Amino acid sequence: MFIFIFLSLWTPLVTGREEGGTGCEEGVGKQCHPSLPPPCPSGSPSAQPWTHPDQSQLFADLSREELRAVMSFLTQKLGPDLVDAAQARPSDNCIFSVELQLPPKAAALAHLDRGSPPPAREALAIVFFGRQPQPNVTELVVGPLPQPSYMWDVTVERHGGPLPYYRRPLTLREYLDIDQMIFNRELPQAAGVLRHCCSYKQGGRNLVILTTAPRGVQSGDRATWFGVYYNISGFGVYLHPVGLELLVDHKALDPAQWTIQKVFFQGRYYESLAQLEEQFEAGRVNVVVIPNNGTGGSWSLKSQVPPGPAPPLQFHPQGARFSVQGSRVTSSLWTFSFGLGAFSGPRIFDVRFQGERLAYEISLQEVLVAYGGNTPVAMVSHYMDRGFGLGKFATPLTRGVDCPYLATYVDWHFLLESQAPRTLHDAFCVFEHNEGLPLRRHHSDAFSHYFGGLVETVLVFRSVSTLYNYDYVWDVMFHSNGAIQVKFYATGFINAVFHFGAARRYGNQVRENTLGTVHTHTAHYKVDLDVGGLENWVWAEDMAFVPTAIPWSPEHQIQRLHVTRKQLETEEQAAFPLGGASPRHLYLACKQKNKWGHPRGYRIQLLSIPGEPLPQNSPLERAVSWGRYQLAVTQRKETEPSSSSVFNQNDPWTPTVDFADFINNETIAGKDLVAWVTAGFLHIPHAEDIPNTVTVGNSVGFFLRPYNFFDEDPSINSADSIYFREDQDAGSCEVNSVACLPQVAACAPDLPAFSHAGFSP
Repeated sequence: MFIFIFLSLWTPLVTGREEGGTGCEEGVGKQCHPSLPPPCPSGSPSAQPWTHPDQSQLFADLSREELRAVMSFLTQKLGPDLVDAAQARPSDNCIFSVELQLPPKAAALAHLDRGSPPPAREALAIVFFGRQPQPNVTELVVGPLPQPSYMWDVTVERHGGPLPYYRRPLTLREYLDIDQMIFNRELPQAAGVLRHCCSYKQGGRNLVILTTAPRGVQSGDRATWFGVYYNISGFGVYLHPVGLELLVDHKALDPAQWTIQKVFFQGRYYESLAQLEEQFEAGRVNVVVIPNNGTGGSWSLKSQVPPGPAPPLQFHPQGARFSVQGSRVTSSLWTFSFGLGAFSGPRIFDVRFQGERLAYEISLQEVLVAYGGNTPVAMVSHYMDRGFGLGKFATPLTRGVDCPYLATYVDWHFLLESQAPRTLHDAFCVFEHNEGLPLRRHHSDAFSHYFGGLVETVLVFRSVSTLYNYDYVWDVMFHSNGAIQVKFYATGFINAVFHFGAARRYGNQVRENTLGTVHTHTAHYKVDLDVGGLENWVWAEDMAFVPTAIPWSPEHQIQRLHVTRKQLETEEQAAFPLGGASPRHLYLACKQKNKWGHPRGYRIQLLSIPGEPLPQNSPLERAVSWGRYQLAVTQRKETEPSSSSVFNQNDPWTPTVDFADFINNETIAGKDLVAWVTAGFLHIPHAEDIPNTVTVGNSVGFFLRPYNFFDEDPSINSADSIYFREDQDAGSCEVNSVACLPQVAACAPDLPAFSHAGFSP
């Protein structure tokens, strides 16, 4: 049973406890509590017959020990030319990343379902080979863990050939070298105009640069537009453009050969910063002076009012009703394993309801943020966040804000651009949440008098990624009726540019000289449903009004509502274009039938109003061709593990993965199927996005709902259900469990001290 409790700053929960059960505060405002409630129990729930603790590590991300073992093995095998990725220049060899290589599904299921030995644990390493005549990017599979003895080059097998070096993601070292080039070598050439507009001081750090992507206009390019912003401490720098944007060509392996190809300043283009300065000295540049002080406290996330009474708090009066062991979550209804792809983001595996598997995998694949505007930074920005790292940019969860205070928090270990593993503390949280509304209820005043209902509680798995300015909250929610909800929220800062000319065609002005630029947020998910087994069929159902003569009055007609049903046979039939017509009900079903003769199925219900997809004649479109479809169902293949790639961002013109190739008219009848789901929304920034975009109204996702999978609603037998009749005493514990709360909830939750995992160096 879940309880809401309101904790004020003066409740007994924050006063001292002394031996003998008396807590007193001395001095002014002394308060004594001679009979403080006992602490709430903290025990874990009893094990369910369908749980398998020994299987919890099959999908677990690599441990620190495993990461060290892989790094040591690769260092030995790849030779002395390896350089620490944190210090590596483009002309060096370095290990960029190491993460879990997911096991083949067949081997995983053989272990999970038939007791076969577990598949070997393996790692996937991305290595940059810059110190050779033909630099390239190589993918290596290393195993078995924890004591590796082999490594396989899988680059050609997976990608059809070596990966061109210009597709590699930028390292922090490359960003720092670009930063040094701009501030030490280039900006001094325009010192006069920058002092006039932007309080520039050579050697000072009141300005910062922000990147864009993609980097160029064709395959082989590595030229990035960088915007220059005020570095106002404690404020979102993204809201303070000064109107200067620089196109940096950084393709050369030697940073000394990098150049600035073009300059944009407050509405006009120049060939170089030296030309801008020359034009300024000649009086031919109309400079808008940008104040270097923000616009007051309203631009900070620090509230201008003192703290008030504490907000409501949820706690477990009889102990938590779920447990987290390693990467495995178990409750009275649900079990699943979780992880975080360094680039792809959060993912869950082996999802079971009451012991029966519903999904093998539900995972984020990619996020596209496409901007528009009349400055180069705004018009070129089409961020494919996998290329930056949706796991790499995960942030620690702040207790009591990002997740409920008493949630269970779990760390994540990773090895990215480093020689040693690191730990992101509190990277995930798991909690059970009282939604404050009934899952179902009925109050009967007709024929007979009774009330029956069930409070809606959900089990939630959450993580957060902060991709520079935007923060994404990733949720998977498990309901007691067998439904799964997948949802993401967008918050953080908008990315603003200098306001000039016809700027309002591309957004709204949000401060002096500042445009909030129009953009889309679009996420793509892989949903590997196994409904009643591996062999599934796709059904589309909808409605139609059919004119029908009234049987008892044949001279009149009615429009009778019918259900239309169609089994979809091919991948083309099950690929529904974004913005186009699609069936209102689409579900995957097995050959088994429920008690009433219907195929047992799970429906995919979209809750999304995405922006327009990128036109197919765009040179970038193939890199995000998944965005053509609101939903597509394909045969599951080990050779099609993901709809995108970490390498698509820096070469979208010849993408490493083109999702449209997955849809090739193969049969989907009686096959192991994957549903690929797009969720997103259009964001036109407005005044209320300052200082921060809020999550309210900025969330989308989809449901996976049982559709004739059961014979009745499985929540009918929930232990949380209540039912009482008119002739019963609803205030009796024997009749109504909610009536017991004054007794069972008469305890104080054990609140751990607040802690924050800190910030990246």
